[in-house]
Amino acid sequence: MTVSLTVLYNPPADPAAFDKHYDEVHAPLAAKIPNLESFTIVRPGPGPDGSAPPYHLVATLTFASPEVMAEAMASPEGKAGNEDLANFAMAGASMVVGELNVVV
Repeated sequence: MTVSLTVLYNPPADPAAFDKHYDEVHAPLAAKIPNLESFTIVRPGPGPDGSAPPYHLVATLTFASPEVMAEAMASPEGKAGNEDLANFAMAGASMVVGELNVVV
């Protein structure tokens, strides 16, 4: 069963500084996590009514199974990515884990 870890980053006080750190430091750290099958990033835009998006960035990491994900996140690379959150995600982030079902 493929599993995804989705990280929902709240809007930061300084979006440019957040994006710079994410793109230059955090994403490369996350990309090194062992057994990572895919890693996608979305920077949400305004909603259909023009309202501000509730999240600044949404990242999704996928793994072959919950066991593989747990092992990967416990690795030195997984720990480094998790520890880096304190360096740029001061506005907070939520993590959601679940089975990945591709509809189309």
